[in-house]
Amino acid sequence: MNLGIEGRRAIVCAASKGLGHGCAEALAREGVAVTIAARGRNDLERAAEHLRGVTDATVTPVVADVTTTEGREAVLAACPEPDILVTNAGGPRPGDFRDFSEEDWLAALRGNMLAPIELIKASVDGMMARRFGRIVNITSSAVKAPIGILGLSNGARAGLTGFVAGLARETVRHNVTINNLLPGPFDTDRLRGTCEAEATKRGVSVDSVLAERAQTNPAGRVGRPEEFGALCAFVCSAHAGYMTGQNLLLDGGAYPGTL
Repeated sequence: MNLGIEGRRAIVCAASKGLGHGCAEALAREGVAVTIAARGRNDLERAAEHLRGVTDATVTPVVADVTTTEGREAVLAACPEPDILVTNAGGPRPGDFRDFSEEDWLAALRGNMLAPIELIKASVDGMMARRFGRIVNITSSAVKAPIGILGLSNGARAGLTGFVAGLARETVRHNVTINNLLPGPFDTDRLRGTCEAEATKRGVSVDSVLAERAQTNPAGRVGRPEEFGALCAFVCSAHAGYMTGQNLLLDGGAYPGTL
């Protein structure tokens, strides 16, 4: 399927690795000029070289922390009129909510709620004026099925979800959609990090914990960043203009509900 977005311009956050990189690659393969942002220069430059090697797209790396005003300004200076915006940020630390300080909560809100909202605010009016825009927020399956030790993530990401639910109904008549992708377990550094912590606690190998995670999933495996990216590219496509305000769960069937 031709997704109809060749020549469009995209900003993809946290795109040096993992799900963000999977999204950036899928968009670049469709001929989208991608501005990729991340905090780590070395990983970001490697990601940019990879994208240039496997696609013909224009790739602009920007070293930036989008949870800060300065970081967002740097990204928007590199791509001032994005047609596509993919927001993404690493999840805050797990733990017992009794141990979280006010600063922990504020940091979670800055990264997983306020930064995406600020990027949307800076981009959405231009998208509406140009009569095309696709905004995708990478959130978490914990929005659908909250996880007890992820209180910071549950709260911040749910706040973003509520905000999007209202705005998405206002922009869609201008061909600007806003949707959320909710990943379950994917083969990323984030998953490996949580498995390492569990492995240390239990005195077992990381690989054994990863294998357990895979086998307990109905799919019998964890997800691949490239398949996550493929869905992101479709949601950003010219064919997805009638879908907005949705929370699309990618978890291999782990969530057992019907709604």
